[in-house]
Amino acid sequence: MNESFYSRLNAYRSLWVLVFFDLPTDTKKDRSIATKFRKRLLDDGFAMFQFSIYMRFCASRENAEVHTRRIRINLPPKGKVGIMQITDKQFGMMEVFYGKKPIEAEAPAQQLELF
Repeated sequence: MNESFYSRLNAYRSLWVLVFFDLPTDTKKDRSIATKFRKRLLDDGFAMFQFSIYMRFCASRENAEVHTRRIRINLPPKGKVGIMQITDKQFGMMEVFYGKKPIEAEAPAQQLELF
Protein backbone atom coordinates (compact mmCIF):
# COMPACT_ATOMS: atom_id res chain seq x y z
CA MET A 1 0.00 0.00 0.00
CA ASN A 2 1.21 3.48 -0.71
CA GLU A 3 2.17 6.28 1.65
CA SER A 4 -0.93 8.32 0.77
CA PHE A 5 -3.14 5.48 2.03
CA TYR A 6 -1.29 5.33 5.35
CA SER A 7 -1.43 9.10 5.87
CA ARG A 8 -5.21 9.07 5.25
CA LEU A 9 -5.63 6.14 7.60
CA ASN A 10 -3.57 7.92 10.25
CA ALA A 11 -5.77 11.02 9.91
CA TYR A 12 -8.74 8.90 10.97
CA ARG A 13 -6.91 6.94 13.70
CA SER A 14 -5.13 9.80 15.42
CA LEU A 15 -7.34 11.94 17.62
CA TRP A 16 -7.58 15.33 19.22
CA VAL A 17 -8.91 15.55 22.75
CA LEU A 18 -10.68 18.84 23.40
CA VAL A 19 -11.60 19.98 26.89
CA PHE A 20 -14.25 22.69 27.31
CA PHE A 21 -14.89 24.11 30.74
CA ASP A 22 -16.75 26.83 32.56
CA LEU A 23 -15.54 26.99 36.15
CA PRO A 24 -16.62 29.36 38.90
CA THR A 25 -14.18 32.13 39.81
CA ASP A 26 -16.24 34.02 42.39
CA THR A 27 -14.00 33.35 45.37
CA LYS A 28 -10.26 33.13 45.85
CA LYS A 29 -10.63 29.37 46.44
CA ASP A 30 -12.65 28.97 43.20
CA ARG A 31 -9.98 30.86 41.23
CA SER A 32 -7.27 28.69 42.74
CA ILE A 33 -9.12 25.49 41.78
CA ALA A 34 -9.69 26.75 38.22
CA THR A 35 -6.02 27.71 37.89
CA LYS A 36 -4.90 24.28 39.13
CA PHE A 37 -7.23 22.57 36.64
CA ARG A 38 -5.78 24.60 33.74
CA LYS A 39 -2.22 23.96 34.96
CA ARG A 40 -2.85 20.20 35.10
CA LEU A 41 -4.08 20.32 31.49
CA LEU A 42 -0.91 22.15 30.43
CA ASP A 43 1.28 19.72 32.40
CA ASP A 44 -0.44 16.85 30.56
CA GLY A 45 0.48 18.28 27.16
CA PHE A 46 -2.67 20.22 26.36
CA ALA A 47 -2.46 23.60 24.64
CA MET A 48 -4.87 26.49 25.00
CA PHE A 49 -7.08 27.01 21.95
CA GLN A 50 -9.24 29.64 23.62
CA PHE A 51 -9.41 30.67 27.27
CA SER A 52 -11.67 27.77 28.34
CA ILE A 53 -10.87 25.34 25.52
CA TYR A 54 -7.74 23.21 25.60
CA MET A 55 -6.64 20.60 23.06
CA ARG A 56 -4.15 17.77 22.76
CA PHE A 57 -3.11 15.55 19.86
CA CYS A 58 -3.09 11.81 20.52
CA ALA A 59 -1.64 9.25 18.14
CA SER A 60 -4.24 6.60 19.00
CA ARG A 61 -7.58 6.03 20.70
CA GLU A 62 -5.79 4.27 23.56
CA ASN A 63 -3.56 7.30 24.11
CA ALA A 64 -6.59 9.61 24.01
CA GLU A 65 -8.29 7.47 26.67
CA VAL A 66 -5.25 7.79 28.97
CA HIS A 67 -5.50 11.58 28.87
CA THR A 68 -9.29 11.55 29.17
CA ARG A 69 -9.02 9.42 32.33
CA ARG A 70 -6.53 11.92 33.79
CA ILE A 71 -9.02 14.72 33.22
CA ARG A 72 -11.81 12.75 34.90
CA ILE A 73 -9.57 12.09 37.93
CA ASN A 74 -8.77 15.81 38.25
CA LEU A 75 -12.26 17.24 37.69
CA PRO A 76 -12.94 20.26 39.88
CA PRO A 77 -15.74 19.95 42.47
CA LYS A 78 -17.86 22.66 40.81
CA GLY A 79 -18.35 23.91 37.27
CA LYS A 80 -19.01 22.34 33.90
CA VAL A 81 -16.39 20.35 31.97
CA GLY A 82 -16.86 18.70 28.58
CA ILE A 83 -14.43 16.31 26.91
CA MET A 84 -14.63 15.54 23.20
CA GLN A 85 -12.49 13.35 20.97
CA ILE A 86 -12.37 14.04 17.24
CA THR A 87 -10.23 12.59 14.48
CA ASP A 88 -7.28 14.47 13.06
CA LYS A 89 -9.18 14.58 9.76
CA GLN A 90 -12.15 16.33 11.40
CA PHE A 91 -9.84 18.71 13.26
CA GLY A 92 -8.15 19.59 9.97
CA MET A 93 -11.49 20.69 8.50
CA MET A 94 -12.02 23.32 11.20
CA GLU A 95 -12.42 26.88 10.00
CA VAL A 96 -10.90 29.55 12.23
CA PHE A 97 -11.69 33.26 11.91
CA TYR A 98 -10.34 36.41 13.44
CA GLY A 99 -13.26 38.77 13.08
CA LYS A 100 -14.64 38.10 9.60
CA LYS A 101 -11.26 37.18 8.14
CA PRO A 102 -10.33 33.51 7.93
CA ILE A 103 -6.93 32.69 9.34
CA GLU A 104 -4.73 29.66 8.94
CA ALA A 105 -5.05 27.29 11.84
CA GLU A 106 -1.83 27.09 13.80
CA ALA A 107 0.15 23.93 13.35
CA PRO A 108 0.07 21.83 16.51
CA ALA A 109 3.14 21.75 18.67
CA GLN A 110 5.30 18.72 18.05
CA GLN A 111 4.86 16.16 20.78
CA LEU A 112 7.14 13.28 21.50
CA GLU A 113 5.27 10.01 21.85
CA LEU A 114 7.06 7.14 23.61
CA PHE A 115 5.58 3.71 23.24
